[in-house]
Amino acid sequence: MIMATDLRVLIIADDPLVRAGLAGLVAGEAGCQVVGRAASTDDLPSAVQTYRPDVVLWDLGWNPGPALEGLAEVAPMMAPLVLLLPDEAHAAEAWRAGARGLLSRDVEPARLAAGLAAATQGLGIVDPAFIAALSPATGDIEAASHGRFALVEELTPRELEVLRLLAEGLPNKTIALRLGISEHTVKFHVNAILGKLGVASRTEAVVHATRLGLILL
Repeated sequence: MIMATDLRVLIIADDPLVRAGLAGLVAGEAGCQVVGRAASTDDLPSAVQTYRPDVVLWDLGWNPGPALEGLAEVAPMMAPLVLLLPDEAHAAEAWRAGARGLLSRDVEPARLAAGLAAATQGLGIVDPAFIAALSPATGDIEAASHGRFALVEELTPRELEVLRLLAEGLPNKTIALRLGISEHTVKFHVNAILGKLGVASRTEAVVHATRLGLILL
């Protein structure tokens, strides 16, 4: 059943089989609705006007070069744009052209859905494998995402446990007692959670994790 709050996703890929496959993956995740599909050779601004997506998912294929040539021109007319790349070779170029998300083509469905949701919240979403390629462009990243930058990296089961207890407003000492671990270990997990979610405080972590569906309040 489609809910009114579902993310409206437009899928772009030149290969029709890839379009169909991505549509199936996205539609299978709670909170996502595929509203349209297009090829990069289509009139993309018109497609955006027609489908009115909240976010655009664009698969650049195994040879991203040709699609990237025109990306800078159409990106300003798009909703937040999340790109699927085969590797890090074109990551910096794609980011500077206007992408707000860079994910691997083999990204897991749940991680993909989380990335799409985060992109609509103004976060810059980058697969950890692409970070090194973006290091020279750090200033561009910060400017484009208004200082809000997140890695799409799954939390470990223990980190999720700590996160849920953070959402209850519990201090580190109480969390340590609940989980049977040391307070030092709790601090380690909290720092890891903040880093993976790209936030600076426990409150921001809870808010952001709720938006991504990682926890329920």
